[in-house]
Amino acid sequence: MKTQRNILIENLGEKCTFEKEVEIVERKGIGHPDSICDAVMEEISIALSREYLSQFGRVLHYNVDKGMLIAGEVNHKFGGGTVIEPMRLIIGDRATFEYEGISVPVEKIAVNTAKKWIRDNLRFVEPDKDINFQVELKPGSPELAGIFFRNRGVHLANDTSAAVGYAPLTPTERIVLDVEHYLNSSWFKEQFPSSGEDVKVMGYRVGGNLYLTIAMPLVDRFIDSSASYFKQKEEILENLTEFANDKKSSDLKEIFIYLNTLDDPKKGIEGVYLSVTGTSAEDADSGEVGRGNRANGVISLNRPMGAEAAAGKNPVSHVGKIYSILTHRIANEIINTVDGVREVYIWLASQIGRPIDEPQVVSAQLVLKPGVSINKIEPLVHEVIDLELSNITSFTSDLAEGKYRVW
Repeated sequence: MKTQRNILIENLGEKCTFEKEVEIVERKGIGHPDSICDAVMEEISIALSREYLSQFGRVLHYNVDKGMLIAGEVNHKFGGGTVIEPMRLIIGDRATFEYEGISVPVEKIAVNTAKKWIRDNLRFVEPDKDINFQVELKPGSPELAGIFFRNRGVHLANDTSAAVGYAPLTPTERIVLDVEHYLNSSWFKEQFPSSGEDVKVMGYRVGGNLYLTIAMPLVDRFIDSSASYFKQKEEILENLTEFANDKKSSDLKEIFIYLNTLDDPKKGIEGVYLSVTGTSAEDADSGEVGRGNRANGVISLNRPMGAEAAAGKNPVSHVGKIYSILTHRIANEIINTVDGVREVYIWLASQIGRPIDEPQVVSAQLVLKPGVSINKIEPLVHEVIDLELSNITSFTSDLAEGKYRVW
């Protein structure tokens, strides 16, 4: 019997986001403390899912979305500084430690996974000595854990939650995303080894002009003086400006880029943005899961955003994660398959205990091309939404395997 879903479709009848006069978009790069927390907790989530699937043939109850990175202390120095006090990474929330008499080494999996991600992504952080790990994972409540043992193909929602996604990305969102990816690409790090991973890009568009303010530390072991710092900074800025203009779409007129704007050449080492490890978590800025990029990779202030932290949550029952990614997927499917839609927003709201493929409500808000009738579009959009929700178990399996980036 076909599932009857509460799907509401409406025509917003307004301008697309890029047609508005002002747009503000942010992206926190891979070495930002908030992104480190999101990335590490998501990797732990994937590792636990794989362990449970390997041992028991199913993903068991866990949520590893309460992570916090506490800044340490360093001594910056031209030619190379030192770590005085390590950072501390707190890994918290709930997990299944034993099932059917078989123990699961949850703490070992969490710490080993965190160390591997750090080694693979932060070149100058040595996890065995630069970070202390504090695992605060405890068994979950019987009521929530019981969701995973129901004899039904589709899991029940373990929370009452809501999420929103949209498509397509605007030229502003795309260039902000591309710039951070470029600055943290392996090619760029080979060309400019002094560039740290803690990249933050803030884009501000007014009309057709885009202004990018970028913060990125230079690693002090590659910098022997203030003059060396400003020379390398100039070379990086020149290269980045060329990249951004090559990537610039015809919708943007000019791009203006500003790098490390707090710098002051008159203040010596106190007037430059240096780092020992490539991340400000070494001494300046702590991080937390959910404070960084949304599930599609940007923080776009002109768009509606949910409050859920997707990273680290259970991928087969926690709707705060599932819907955060699925809404963007559905929105993109509509843009790619339904002619006449310029922009789309998808809203999903769950109720705890209901099957995850049956949200309490699905709302699709559309910006249509001129002359396109909502009556013609509505059944096509409805079909896309219905199909995506019908295939949700396949989607959650991919989510458990880490096939979707969540930050």
